[in-house]
Amino acid sequence: MAKVPAKQALSLMRCAVVFEAADPPRNATMAFWSPDGHELPSGVGCPAELDVVVPHGGVLRQRTVPALRVPVGTAVPVLSRTKGAHPAAAFWGAATVVALQLIARGRLLPGVSDQGFDAWRIGPLDADDVERIRALAAAMPPSARAVPVPGRVAAELPDPERLVRDFLDAVADVIPRAPAARTAGSPVFAAVEPQRVTQLRDWATEVAAGLDSGVRISLRLEMPDDGFFWALVQVHSLADPTLMTDARELWAGTSRGFGPQARTDTVLAVRRAARAWPVLQRLLDAAVPDELILDDTEVGELLCDGAERLAGAGVAVHWPRELARELTAQAIIRAPTGPRAEVPAFFNGDELLHVDWELALRGEPLTRAELDLLAQAHRPIVRLRGQWTLVDPALARKARERALAPRPVIEAVSAALTGTIEADGKPVEVAASSWLTELRERLADPDGGGEPVRQPAALAAPLRDYQLRGLRWLSRMTSLGLGGCLADDMGLGKTIMVIALHLHRQAGPTLVVCPASVLGNWQREIERFAPGTPVRRFHGSGRSLARLSKGFVLTTYPTMRLDADVLGSRRWDLVVADEAQHVKNPLSGTAKALRTIPAGVRIALTGTPVENSLSDLWAILDWTTPGLLGSLSSFRTRWAGPIEADRNPETAERFSRLVAPFLLRRRKSDPTVAPELPLKTETDHPVGLTHEQAALYQAVVCETMTQIRSSSGMARRGLILKLLTALKQICNHPAQYLGESRYLKETRLRLAGRSEKLDLLDDLVDTVVAEDGAILVFTQYVTMARLIERHLGDRGVPVQLLHGGIPVRRRDLMVQRFQSGEVPVFLLSLKAGGTGLNLTHADHVVHYDRWWNPAVEEQATDRSYRIGQTRPVQVHRLIAEGTIEDHIATLLQSKRKLADAVLRGGEVALSELSDTELAKLVELRSPQ
Repeated sequence: MAKVPAKQALSLMRCAVVFEAADPPRNATMAFWSPDGHELPSGVGCPAELDVVVPHGGVLRQRTVPALRVPVGTAVPVLSRTKGAHPAAAFWGAATVVALQLIARGRLLPGVSDQGFDAWRIGPLDADDVERIRALAAAMPPSARAVPVPGRVAAELPDPERLVRDFLDAVADVIPRAPAARTAGSPVFAAVEPQRVTQLRDWATEVAAGLDSGVRISLRLEMPDDGFFWALVQVHSLADPTLMTDARELWAGTSRGFGPQARTDTVLAVRRAARAWPVLQRLLDAAVPDELILDDTEVGELLCDGAERLAGAGVAVHWPRELARELTAQAIIRAPTGPRAEVPAFFNGDELLHVDWELALRGEPLTRAELDLLAQAHRPIVRLRGQWTLVDPALARKARERALAPRPVIEAVSAALTGTIEADGKPVEVAASSWLTELRERLADPDGGGEPVRQPAALAAPLRDYQLRGLRWLSRMTSLGLGGCLADDMGLGKTIMVIALHLHRQAGPTLVVCPASVLGNWQREIERFAPGTPVRRFHGSGRSLARLSKGFVLTTYPTMRLDADVLGSRRWDLVVADEAQHVKNPLSGTAKALRTIPAGVRIALTGTPVENSLSDLWAILDWTTPGLLGSLSSFRTRWAGPIEADRNPETAERFSRLVAPFLLRRRKSDPTVAPELPLKTETDHPVGLTHEQAALYQAVVCETMTQIRSSSGMARRGLILKLLTALKQICNHPAQYLGESRYLKETRLRLAGRSEKLDLLDDLVDTVVAEDGAILVFTQYVTMARLIERHLGDRGVPVQLLHGGIPVRRRDLMVQRFQSGEVPVFLLSLKAGGTGLNLTHADHVVHYDRWWNPAVEEQATDRSYRIGQTRPVQVHRLIAEGTIEDHIATLLQSKRKLADAVLRGGEVALSELSDTELAKLVELRSPQ
């Protein structure tokens, strides 16, 4: 389908528009015309003449006007624009929204058109849908249906409701026919071209039966004095939601408003309902499918899941009004004995929580005698408090087995914060109690209760207000024996807050595990902010824990993994995991080793607690506070799946309540933080490709896409990743893709003039150096960094390069040289220099190539834009126009579905694209 340019789309929406139905519906058109005689936009639609009915001198007159016919599929995105729209265009825009909403809800049915073509249509519709469509049709302005009905002598306008229904069906017939729809094999109901399927007419009628072709049914349950349940079939008209009758009256001919097809439709609807609940099969054996008697077992099935299955098939179940159905169950957690709830040992000990079921009728808990009566009942109804009460078999089972399995104490925290606890794999409500309420209040308010925590006297720097708030949060959590994740943006001073916590606790030694790149920074910060506090590195040769009694011990993740037995031979008061995203994989050797080190409390530090999925957060919090989120499998079932896949807002809200006390997250844009930092300006710099780059780009795309189309499985994924890497290298510089870095020591290597990115970098560097500024240049490729280093060196620009192969002590010296102003340009590989470093001397940051996750780029930028920065920071992103870099940048900015996939899975997610989607992503386009 052609896309209408923005300018023409705006002009079209200022026109009147009418809908013209077709067979099949997807061939329908929207005819745009100008009531005022203004000129119609050119270059869009098909010019035509249109007979319209317009008011003239108080009467309706028919006249012929010029018009533009646009296919309905092309018109849908145009009609979504409402600003400055003509009333007719605004109306069809509203109808478009209704159509798309119904389609998003899955309200689609296959059918066969009058001329025998495959066609999707809107359906089934519930009573609210029908009422909404009628209200919409009633609001249709005359100009939106100004085409006269063919064959009528008078200028009669078409019925608005029929017109709206035809339009909804046309949109429904267009949307499912995407290019990828035909991958299923058969073109029927997938291809845009009409397919003759007259042989499927009976099948389509059967599919729609009981859903959208006349009637629907419901079951009304009655309980006469004999104590048995009767299920009576009720018939509802889909055309008129207010029309309802019993099946008995429909067969007797005493009901009004139902057509001759109603009986057949009712039988088909009963047959469909019987597939959901086979008990109803007995209705089909009767001469009139009007009623049947249910035994206690069948009523129990209906209570358990039968009614839910029937609801899924569109059949509602109505229980007798005289029956009480307000019997509910919730869990009640017994208060722990003794004073252990007031000390950290309560959460770190072996005590178990005792949980019981509490059943209530209309909110009033049942007595022990009533519970015994319920437990002994063998029918789905019980006489409680003078009234018959429906009893779900699951509730009766809870009355018999009142005690749940004992739970770890940490589950009290989850219960206090979410109001639920897991039982039989499902969350159930927990009855409020005074001690759970008190626990929740203590967790939710770090500053509440007692004397507020003040800055330690031994801390040699004043804490900012938000940092003092962070210290109080850390103090409250650790005083309860609970860990947490300090997830402030990079550069907000997480290190100094941990140092302040150590000084405040005045307990045993603190172990800090961090990347090698920040080991020196930790030592300098401790010596600066806590002078006199012992600090030693457990790293390199000769590392030892001998005669250790207090202070800090600093080690790296690799060293911790190798010497986990040594570090685990003693109990630490506090263990801190800096850049905790390094242990987001709980199955890695590093994460497993970290869990073996005993600690009074554990604190994780990271600016990105969720990089790819909620499982990252589980890995961090399950280390800081084991058991809080349950096992990984139960976490995915209870939390991650409903939130990430189903977008369930209620689950997301409960999960937020659960993790909020254990996750302190502040951003630089927060009102309490922003005044502490200077201005940050971000600029995207689009650059073109040189002739050499464009030729290489096109050649690689053509060659590799040919190989990809003829491959599958892992081989295909490997080719896609190879293609993406090659294209990004070409965008950077031809020398990187061609492997010319091997000529770095030779004078014949020419770099200038072959990449507009490198030329722009020269301009930026020259400007920054001339203004006595300093600049960080990030690239994900060490090879590219070496080429830039060579190029700038040839131009006489002082530069240094940090990558993963640089030893720790040399890194520290490089950081000191840059911070002291000796070197104005610091090249860094993204993985080695993207986290942990303090490089506030820089006032410019350049991202030479785009990363797939913006959070990674933000972390790199935060090497400069952090507490201690006193100058405005300018961030420059270099983007090759019309290339994959440009496409990815657009996707990340628009937050489309593919962008979300990139954010979750990076290049691996792109390896799952279809050939068509991939080709569109990597094609080289001319800059707009």
